[in-house]
Amino acid sequence: MADAFLTALAPAELDALSRARRAQQQVDATLVRGAERQLERKRYAAALAERQFNRVDPDNRLVAGELERRWEAALIEVRAAEEALAQQTAPQPVARMAVGKALDGKVVALAGRLPQIWADAATTDTQRKALLRCLVEKVVLDRGEQDVARVRIVWRGGAVSDLEVKRMVNSVADLTRGTEMRDRVLELARAGTPDDKIAAILTEEGHRSPTCAEKVLPMTVQRSRWIHDPSLLSAPELAARLNIPVNWLYVQIRQKRLLLDPQPTGAYLFRDIPSVIEAVRNLRNHTISRIDLRICQPHEEGHQHA
Repeated sequence: MADAFLTALAPAELDALSRARRAQQQVDATLVRGAERQLERKRYAAALAERQFNRVDPDNRLVAGELERRWEAALIEVRAAEEALAQQTAPQPVARMAVGKALDGKVVALAGRLPQIWADAATTDTQRKALLRCLVEKVVLDRGEQDVARVRIVWRGGAVSDLEVKRMVNSVADLTRGTEMRDRVLELARAGTPDDKIAAILTEEGHRSPTCAEKVLPMTVQRSRWIHDPSLLSAPELAARLNIPVNWLYVQIRQKRLLLDPQPTGAYLFRDIPSVIEAVRNLRNHTISRIDLRICQPHEEGHQHA
């Protein structure tokens, strides 16, 4: 709301409004002059019809009747022209009244300082609300079902502005283009693109993070990469299940005591079945020395030697 208010009162907007007002005044003046000339012509025609009627021989009733009819028609047209001129010259509403040049300059100068006044720590919220009420009649908000809220601002005088505001959501799935963004993340990740570069590419393509309206954060890319099938466990999830440090799993993988191929995204995923979980627990307890999960999962006894 503050951004829309300050934009409406920006010097450029006020200058455009001033030019539009001057153009409207010129149009109004042209219409008034046209109405005055039209009234002048109608009055001349009515006066001519009156003179013609006064000059006719009263005994010539047929001609006199026709001239009287023309005179009455001319008078009707005069009254219509007078009403049209009165409408053109009627007092304009306060919103359309011309602003003096000196006052106009002061308003433009003040508008240039409004952002500074608005952001000043000395300006209270009460004062900010008072500024908003100078122009804003009411605001209608439609939160919507996803990440875009629709806002309609009704300004004093009847003008309406429709805005779309990006709001924070809980996850990528709640974004309007969330599925599209996740697929793009996986595509770029399989090509070996670093997370920060992926974030920059997605931002250029118009995507955003759930908690950031302007861009895609590298953290969002990382989380999107690790989204997986519910039947699988990531390393952090498996570590939480076994109540062990997740770094211990990565050490076992690096030292090839736990043989597991990474996914195209770089994540290590484990099948969420009792035999796999028991095998990793036995490796942690030094009951076995190695597990191979590359080709098939461990058998029911909980491990498979390489």
